[in-house]
Amino acid sequence: MSGPRLRSHQAETLAVMRAIAGGAPVRDVLAAVTPGGGKSLLPVLAAGTLIEAGLCERVCWVVPRDSLRLQAEEAFCDPAWRAALGHALSVRAAENAPDPCRGLAGYVTTYQGVAAAPDLHLAEFRRHRYLLVVDEVHHLPAVGANDRAASPADDAAGWSAAIEPLLALASVRLLLSGTLERADGRRILGLPYRRAAGGREEVDLGAPGLAVVGYSRARALAERAVLPVSFGALDGEASWLGPEGETGERPHLGPHRLRAVAPNEATRPALFTALRTGFAEALLRRAFEATRRTRAERRGRLGAAPGEAARGLGKLLVVAPDQAQARRYLDTLRGWMPPAQRMTAALAVSEERGAHETLAAFRLTPEPSVLVTVAMAYEGLDAPEVAVVAALTHIRSRPWLEQMVARATRVDPRAGPYEAQRATVFHPDDPLFARFRWRMEREQGTRAKPPTPPRQKRRPLPEWLEDEIAEARERQGIVPLESNALALRLSTLRPGPDLAAGLAAAREPDPQGELLGAPSAAERRLRARLGELVASQAVEDMAAGVANAVVPARGDGLYHAYNAALKRATGGKSRAEMTLAELEAAVEWLGRNRLREHLHLLDGDTRFGWRARPRGEWRPPVGRRVGHSERRGPHRQA
Repeated sequence: MSGPRLRSHQAETLAVMRAIAGGAPVRDVLAAVTPGGGKSLLPVLAAGTLIEAGLCERVCWVVPRDSLRLQAEEAFCDPAWRAALGHALSVRAAENAPDPCRGLAGYVTTYQGVAAAPDLHLAEFRRHRYLLVVDEVHHLPAVGANDRAASPADDAAGWSAAIEPLLALASVRLLLSGTLERADGRRILGLPYRRAAGGREEVDLGAPGLAVVGYSRARALAERAVLPVSFGALDGEASWLGPEGETGERPHLGPHRLRAVAPNEATRPALFTALRTGFAEALLRRAFEATRRTRAERRGRLGAAPGEAARGLGKLLVVAPDQAQARRYLDTLRGWMPPAQRMTAALAVSEERGAHETLAAFRLTPEPSVLVTVAMAYEGLDAPEVAVVAALTHIRSRPWLEQMVARATRVDPRAGPYEAQRATVFHPDDPLFARFRWRMEREQGTRAKPPTPPRQKRRPLPEWLEDEIAEARERQGIVPLESNALALRLSTLRPGPDLAAGLAAAREPDPQGELLGAPSAAERRLRARLGELVASQAVEDMAAGVANAVVPARGDGLYHAYNAALKRATGGKSRAEMTLAELEAAVEWLGRNRLREHLHLLDGDTRFGWRARPRGEWRPPVGRRVGHSERRGPHRQA
């Protein structure tokens, strides 16, 4: 079987990087890639080319959330791409500790990580020539004097202020995004802008020193890089109590229909109510049953036995409006499952312990097959097995919805041929979501057009302004009463006639090979292994009474003395500071040596010189002369 092949935007990015390595006057590369189109390989292509050419020494990849750091490591570890591209680079998911690369070709950090320790990252960029990759750059607003002022609580502005100096120091900058607009209308950090017709600002794609690589949804469909989407739009009615009037009473409003020709004053409150009452359960039920049908069909096609945990069967992702509703949705889903299967539905929210581990298991293992989340998994989650999304969210900004839908449009090489796969998204049938769907239809080459609203209706407000108004209304407070589902409309977004030829000639997706161990995961495993080996030697020596014949440890015990001896014997670094190679060497060294034979390395260290013994018994430490003050008996030194 031949190795994986580059998609068109990946090949274009590689060509741009080779041109930069050859002296082209380009420092910035903007990759505007549709969600799910395959951005994660672009930093690998860029780093391999620029480091080999000597233009850059290292790569720093900055991602918006901690859950994406491991995925960034995995992009460099994929054995199929390592063989196809002939690279041997690795990066590590770094904490804010000195030497973030630890002997590797680079490191991955987060917006929050840079903002928490800006001096550490600045010092690293001053010591080495870096390729800086900023993922999902549209999250970062520009911070110049001409840009809209941010509120004091604006975390994104703080991230931008910390990352901007790194952009200035980087040798080459690769900016990745699935959209070139922000919901609030502000400019994006690191991108050049120009005045368009009518005074509107837009990204200047022709600016000097900037190379642009684009990959639209239409192009991705033509190359079979993403799946067509089937939307299940569920209509319903909702009733709620409005804000208090002058009399102190709350008026009963509704029932109001979710579906409408254009947004109106009831659209947001009706959606808010529907997501917290009976409508949400009805939509969730349809998504659950669709997932169950998909898994049954694939199980039969793939020959998996009933109840067998197998890859490629399809999974359900539920996106909730808040953490309280996410927990309620999880309880509802588990109530529909047999007791033996209830743990296959899991929760990943920021306040839940082990959320990142749950997210990794959802991505990399057959179970859990159902994941309920709020925002942790909506962007950047590389889980091709997601086949169904329950969009129980109130957010209607276009970039956010594109990212959410993209969780289901990735092609799963384990699920059979491309034609047998589809992405299904169930959502409330409100006019705001409908407008987003119409835009997707136009962009991927279909002929669908939005119905023209009646003339008496006002023109829809900009999305960012609608969001501001909606939040203000919700702050005033409405009390959801009830809602119910009415009718389900099914529609499939498929490529239009202009893409038919491209689809006919497109190739099947290449299955991804098994990943090499991510460096940060290997480091954690080796640190734990060292701890186990040190503890086992300490326990064995204590049990055998060996500890009485060697330097006894001060109050903390022999384990801590052995840890200190290991640190001295292996170069003076703690386990947290060691590189991957140094950790491997330390494990190998412990396999050949006994720490009790190296306690002489602690001579002169008062922390491990002696400890109090029972019943006044005391021995002088080996290699030390007993002074007058020491003859007084055991005591603790300051």
